[in-house]
Amino acid sequence: MRALLRELVWLGVLVISTVVVAIPFDDQQVINDGPKGRLPGFDSAEDIVDQWVENDREFITRNGQTFELFTHPSFTSHRLRVTKPTICDSGVKQYSGYLDITTGKHLFFWFFESRHSPETADFIYWTNGGPGASSAMGLLFELGPCQIASDDGYVARNKYSWNTHSNILFLDQPVNVGWSYSDNGSKVSRSYAAGEDVYAFFQLFFSRFPEYATDKFHMAAESYGGTYAPNTAAVFDRRNRELEVDPVPGLTRINLASVILANGWTNPLEQYSSIPDWVCEGPYALFEPESRECKGLRRSVPRCRSLTEACQKFDNSITCASAESYCSYALESLVPKLNLNPYDVRKPCVADNTCYEELSWVETFMNNATVKSQLGIDPARNFTNGSPSVYLGFRATGDGMRNSAPLLTNLVNNGVRLLVYAGNADSVCNFIGNEKWLEKLESVFHDEFLIRRPIPWITEDSQEVVGTVRSAGGNGFTAGNVTFVVVHEAGHMVPFDQPEAALDLITRWIRNVPLTN
Repeated sequence: MRALLRELVWLGVLVISTVVVAIPFDDQQVINDGPKGRLPGFDSAEDIVDQWVENDREFITRNGQTFELFTHPSFTSHRLRVTKPTICDSGVKQYSGYLDITTGKHLFFWFFESRHSPETADFIYWTNGGPGASSAMGLLFELGPCQIASDDGYVARNKYSWNTHSNILFLDQPVNVGWSYSDNGSKVSRSYAAGEDVYAFFQLFFSRFPEYATDKFHMAAESYGGTYAPNTAAVFDRRNRELEVDPVPGLTRINLASVILANGWTNPLEQYSSIPDWVCEGPYALFEPESRECKGLRRSVPRCRSLTEACQKFDNSITCASAESYCSYALESLVPKLNLNPYDVRKPCVADNTCYEELSWVETFMNNATVKSQLGIDPARNFTNGSPSVYLGFRATGDGMRNSAPLLTNLVNNGVRLLVYAGNADSVCNFIGNEKWLEKLESVFHDEFLIRRPIPWITEDSQEVVGTVRSAGGNGFTAGNVTFVVVHEAGHMVPFDQPEAALDLITRWIRNVPLTN
């Protein structure tokens, strides 16, 4: 269960003792009660709603919650359903709700404006991986405005939040992950299919909130997100080029500035092959290089590579799922047997298979009635941190055995910057494998990247060496066009282990200033 183990975690926000119902918009007044019943194509048959129009905007009330509805003539199968929470970071503007799709899919989002100068800030889209993990993990455990702080569900303000200098949006995707859900069994089991819904979401979001539409857009993804993000970015790039050739009124060319892969899973051929190197000779080596365990790992690599190559040649579910089953068992089953945290081998595995005691504090809180009301969640719906059905669906297609790295070539060649970073204590998506696939990435910066050597990364505020940087492009005057960062003393979730360093990294990256002094 490589990918599911990678990110089955809980998430949380502050418990509020009072009961909160509808969250009204600033100038909203009910003019009249509209028709009650189903909204065709979007709402399930049992939904009973009040519906009205105010100031040329459409609203509904459902389950005691008020939403603004927004549609777009170019996306007739999609609708944005928006409310305004005030929890987690009450000092900034927030939106949450759903992208409703007529096929019965509903994708949950939560947006926070930047704490500083939101009108000029860049825009970060964050997604977690799994496949099947909610992006609320990134929000509430790593880099969001508030973080889970105690076993009673209390959350504290995160002074290292990535919305310090950026507008940021967290999306639960694909369908059936986190608060996202399906009415009729609709599902997604390939990364390329998930990208189309994400693109539609942002077109509607930027049409409704045009103040963010021209922001520089950074697509950030963790873990299996290293497969999601290249596929989604390729959809954005293709759609942008189509709009350049044939502009459509009301559609926005999304200003894709960079792709950020955080301890990602992107190129299985190189990343599986790197496991013996990391386990046996890495900075936290678990066995002697000539031990029985290390010899066994190395013997497994050739077969794993041949099965992976067959998957990528024939590109069918049977071949790819077989490759994943073998490689995962032969190369990834050793570390969990040591009772170490595979996400951070400096620590023992505590609690359940998430290995983080803190994460068990959150699932109950996410099902708190007040939180559901604030976020626009159906009171009857139950939150789970990870979706076994999504994981198994992707596993059945062998989606994670495809190489997503080539999808980045055209993006990089056309000016989209690429940042790959990894904590050096993570065994799940280790830094050695990430660096290996990046060295093989074909782009106009390939030759330059090969001759570059890692140099110290020193944070601006604390002036501490927190890792190394290897970069091509920019001639040392920018953060680079293809950049690889190793974060010292950090595991799979870098912003959790090294919050100050992670904020330093993302701030300098989006400002495109050198990561070294």
